[in-house]
Order: sequence, then C-alpha cells, then structure tokens
Amino acid sequence: MESTTKKTPFYNKHVALGAKLVPFAGYLMPVQFTGIMEEHRAVRNAVGVFDVTHMGEFIVRGLNAEAFLSKITVNDVSRLEIGQVQYSAMCYADGGIVDDLLVYRFADHYMMVVNSSNIQKDFEWTQKNLMDGVDLTNISDDMALLAVQGPKCFDLLRKLTDEPLHNISYYHFTEGELAGKDMIISRTGYTGEKGFELYHDPSYSTELWDALFKAGREYGIQAIGLGARDTLRLEMKYCLYGNEIDQTTNPLEAGLGWITNFNKGAYIGKAALVKIKEAGLKRKLVAFEMEDKGIPRHGYPIVVNDKEVGIVTSGTQSPSLNVGIGLGYLAREYTKTGTEIVIDIRGRKLKATVVKPPFVPSRTL
Repeated sequence: MESTTKKTPFYNKHVALGAKLVPFAGYLMPVQFTGIMEEHRAVRNAVGVFDVTHMGEFIVRGLNAEAFLSKITVNDVSRLEIGQVQYSAMCYADGGIVDDLLVYRFADHYMMVVNSSNIQKDFEWTQKNLMDGVDLTNISDDMALLAVQGPKCFDLLRKLTDEPLHNISYYHFTEGELAGKDMIISRTGYTGEKGFELYHDPSYSTELWDALFKAGREYGIQAIGLGARDTLRLEMKYCLYGNEIDQTTNPLEAGLGWITNFNKGAYIGKAALVKIKEAGLKRKLVAFEMEDKGIPRHGYPIVVNDKEVGIVTSGTQSPSLNVGIGLGYLAREYTKTGTEIVIDIRGRKLKATVVKPPFVPSRTL
C-alpha cells in the first residue's frame, strides 16, 4: 500500500506524533492524532494545523483565462478582484456537480483549488473544455498546503510574519513571507473558525511546520487529522464531495444557489439549472439534530410516517453540542425547520428534528 500511495512532505511529522495514518485520495493521511474530540475542540477553542497538501491546484493563464473559467464554473468570475478568492462549482450539462472548488485571482493568472479525490477527473474535464488562448497546468504535486485554524491563529501567525494579517479580508489572500519563506497566505478554511491556508513550496514544508509548532506552543497548538476536519465542517453544514454533492446532485438542491449565477452569460450546466429552478426543487439538503440518542451515518434512510422520504449524507456526534447531528436530502415538503423526522439506524427508528444551520455559530469574520 505504501509503495503505491503518496506521502505529503509532512509524513514524517505525522509519524513522529503517532498519527493514525490511512490511505486517502492517493495519499497516506492522518485521520487523527490525539483523538477526534480533542482535536476538534482545539480548533474551536485555540488553534490547530491541518495538512491539506492532498488538495489539487491548477494554474490558468492566457488572454481567455477569465472567459474559460466563466464557461466552466457557476459563479461569476468577472467579479473577482486581484487578491480575492471565490467559492464555486463546475457542473455537467445536466446540472450535476463535477466538483466544488475555489478560484484565486492573481495579477496575471488564476488558480483553481479542487478536491483531492477529483484531481484527475477535474483536470480531464477542464482540458476537455479548454478554449483557445488558455494555458492550463496541474501543479498539484508541486504545491504543499497547511491550514492554520482557530481563534488563536492571528496571534500565532503574527509571530512569524510582518504581513498585516488583519488587512486580509475573509476570502482574500496575499503573496508574502511567513517563517522566512515565500508563500500564498489565504484567509480561507473549512472549519467555521478564523483561519488561514498557507500554500508553499514543498522543499521547506518541514521548516514551516516546525516554526508553526514552536510559535504556537503557548497557544496550545495541535496537529489535526481528517476526522476532526470532517466534524468541524459538518457543524457548519459545509458540503463534502462524495457525500452532500456529486454528479447526481445539483447546486440548487444542495443549498449552493448562492454561488449559482443566472445573470452571467452561458456556462456548462446553466440551461439545465434554469429548468430545475423553474420546475421547483423536488428535494433539499437539510440539517437535523437527533432527539433520541444515536449517531446518524451516511446512507441511513430518513423516514416520516413510516415512509422513506430522504437519506442521510453525513452525520456524527457533535463534539461542540454532544448530540448526534447530520445532513441529508429530504423531499421538499419535509424540509421546513422544526419538522420531526425519523432516522433509521440499522433498524432502530430514532427521532430527529430539522434545524436551521449552522449547528454552531460561524466565527470566520
């Protein structure tokens, strides 16, 4: 397994910390270090560091770079200013989701950041739809990435950079020096907490890791694995590709209508999405909280009056609330906040209630 699975530049750091490593998206990745609950709470209360090098990055250059991105994504790329990041998605012609992604606008090019499990598929899709006057490069193997998340992240990073971090607005970035190394310092994350993502050359990844953990010792810094990354994003109702979104779902039913722009010109999937919107959604992604004791999991049926009306896409025991929480698709008539539903957990019919997300307040700003 290890011979065919990639290792990030932080692999030896993970091993030294006793991480539980698992194959994930082609890499050996840490699922946990000290435990999911403890790591989750470290991010909510202090600061945590995630190795997210497995994410994919594509560079888009050329005279038609903006037009190309406008063609393949649902959001309005033309609104991006230099130094700004946009959350978006790519769709198939039928409105199904190819992937959700971030688009970074630099002075002379763009960068797409895609999900790790979709790198090859996404690159093939973008190549298939490439326009003249566009140069597309997959730099995923040449980029390392750490996410520093939590209320103490500003205090920590101020010790390592002279960049005015408070001048970087949410979903903006700068190119600067941190820990004596050049990198992209991006005010983004997947946790619902204040945070930054540090894109850098893998040749100095271990130096960056050491600098962060030395500077963060006084703030209770911890290494965070994929397990807590999932519970943190779930408490925010952030979609995960393969769970909430995939080629069988569309952005409107997934609650991503806010990134789906119907006022810009043509793009792949627009015609189908217009028809879906006009016809009315048959189902919607909702958040729910367990009333009975139990943990909902991906694939569990959702029942109302002994009738299956939906399916769980993600679920966990919330470390913040200490109750079972989940996301799932429900038939439209059952999606109102306060609706009582039943989760079929391996034959046990347990009560739950549709709630307004997020499960805990976002503190990104």
